[in-house]
Amino acid sequence: MKVIQTYFPELSEQQCQQLAALYDLYTDWNAKINVISRKDIENLYLHHVLHSLGIVKMLRFKDGSSVMDVGTGGGFPGIPLAIFFPQVQFHLVDSIGKKIKVGQAVAEAIGLKNITFRHCRVEEEKEKYDFVVSRAVMPLADLVKLVRKNIKKEQHNALPNGLICLKGGELQHEILPFRNQALSLELGDYFKEEFFKTKKVVYVPL
Repeated sequence: MKVIQTYFPELSEQQCQQLAALYDLYTDWNAKINVISRKDIENLYLHHVLHSLGIVKMLRFKDGSSVMDVGTGGGFPGIPLAIFFPQVQFHLVDSIGKKIKVGQAVAEAIGLKNITFRHCRVEEEKEKYDFVVSRAVMPLADLVKLVRKNIKKEQHNALPNGLICLKGGELQHEILPFRNQALSLELGDYFKEEFFKTKKVVYVPL
């Protein structure tokens, strides 16, 4: 938890309490429904929460924005982002019902009011949002095809509406079709831990 406060000292007391509660909640749920690999649960804050907040380095969503998290699993990056941006509305979707159940239970336990969940495939989601976020769900080109229909026309953020993904590893081929519009940030430039050396945030305007 300290690692989050180190990089985001502006968090309020309530935000810190909500973040601090995540460890026990996820440990408890993970014993019943595996949403984070068992070995990785002790790295919850570094590998999951801080990684999710890497999206903040690409864009700070304006109050009143709406964001859909595709393939959220147990709630990443959506839950940490919903804590960070209490005035932004988040909608988390996943095709696996029991993972959505974990996300819902965690959000309820920490009193998150700016979040909704849906058990469905992204193809079935018809609502429109300012941004879609995701964490290593599928190749960029496939995701772009699926979520283009979900992006609102009206703009009110510092970047045009679109897709913001957390990615790892070699991305040149994935970004190639979008190289003229895509922006990519190396998270290693912002977070000094070894884990972030190969991690990137990729934005594609849609």
